[in-house]
Amino acid sequence: MFLNTLSGRFLALTILFVMLAEIFIFVPSIARFREDYMMNRLERAQIASLALLANDMIDAELETELLENAGVFNVVLRRDEVRQLVLASDMPAPIAATYDLRNAPASTLILDAMRRLATPGDEVVRVIGNPTRDAGQLIEITMPTEPLRAAMLDYGLRILLLSAVISIFTATLLFFAVRQLLVKPIEGVVSAMKSYAAAPEDARRIIQPSATVRELSDAEHALKSMQTELTSVLRQRERLASLGSAVAKVSHDLRNILTTAQLFADRIESSEDPVVTRMVPKLMNSIGRAVNLCESTLAFGKAEEPPPALDRVLLATIVNDAVEGERLAAGEGVLFEENVPASLIVRADPEQLYRVLSNLVRNARQAMETAKRGGTILVEAAETDRHWTIAVSDDGPGLPPKAREHLFTPFQGGARKGGAGLGLAIAAELIRGHGGALRLDRTGSDGTVFVIELPKSIVTEEQAAE
Repeated sequence: MFLNTLSGRFLALTILFVMLAEIFIFVPSIARFREDYMMNRLERAQIASLALLANDMIDAELETELLENAGVFNVVLRRDEVRQLVLASDMPAPIAATYDLRNAPASTLILDAMRRLATPGDEVVRVIGNPTRDAGQLIEITMPTEPLRAAMLDYGLRILLLSAVISIFTATLLFFAVRQLLVKPIEGVVSAMKSYAAAPEDARRIIQPSATVRELSDAEHALKSMQTELTSVLRQRERLASLGSAVAKVSHDLRNILTTAQLFADRIESSEDPVVTRMVPKLMNSIGRAVNLCESTLAFGKAEEPPPALDRVLLATIVNDAVEGERLAAGEGVLFEENVPASLIVRADPEQLYRVLSNLVRNARQAMETAKRGGTILVEAAETDRHWTIAVSDDGPGLPPKAREHLFTPFQGGARKGGAGLGLAIAAELIRGHGGALRLDRTGSDGTVFVIELPKSIVTEEQAAE
């Protein structure tokens, strides 16, 4: 329906408001018309009376004609302090009201005009005014009201018709102006929103602000910002979904390969070489962890990590396994230190905690190797009444600003060229699953420190996020 549109309602409101304005103009206008009508009758009566005074031998027929031309019944002049009935005729009815136009206030004239419009029928009224050109002190006439009311109605209808024409013309101009300046740009925004909703992943459908009206321009820029951010999020989720599918496929084949490697490692375990004897248990542990990881379909391919299987474990053993794995891969100049009490027992999932520590130590090693500078990676632990605290520090170059801004966001927090930015995101999720927190303690040109806090009391992931 047309009136349910912005253009239709604006058109209707414009006509309504212009008509209201015309009504406010109409009331004083009709009052002024009534006053002018009666003043005109006073002037005519004065002219007729002056004609009689110039020749007092006028017969009765001419006197009647003068009164009819003036539109009055009687004319009374006051001259030289003498009140004189100049022209007279029989009145059809007694005088119903008297109106004194000398210095009458506007409110009185308006009220009298409205009463006359609301009162049908013919009455006789007395009108008093000042003679023109100072031809006496006062002039008084009696006149019928029916011709006055008929003239007022005719004038009022013409005013209302003119008001309606002006209203429609004004509203039409405003309608086309508003449609061009407001409605069409709004329709463009709606069309852009519908187009974007059909394929939000397509960046080509993001709105390009073009409105010249400031408020519409602000709305378009806000919409563009929202659409850009949403498209980025959708692309990231699509990438995660693709990664999940790919990881599931790779995990299946990788598990088979690792199972074969595990069989070969079993054979090597019977070697009498002391170096092999010392390294085989660590190799077996590493292969076992890889197999378990593949069987759980690994990291971010799924919507979330499986809940941790909490147990009381010896922290020093897990730290040593994580450090030893990186020590073998480290280049010259990179040293590793462990400062973990040998008897410190924490409540954690040993496999998930190993993954977290391995990620943090590997990131530190790669940062120092990328910067081509030596240094020390230190893993130390302590406990309080409420937490177990594990700190991983390095002497590397520190994190760049971009990595700090999106530190725990998948695919955005990578500090190393070629990195996917998943390691810290995975580590943070795993620690949240324990009810704890992983945070960046400090970073700079003298190195970086990450801190893991594991609660001694059992809390939910939601409570840890608070």
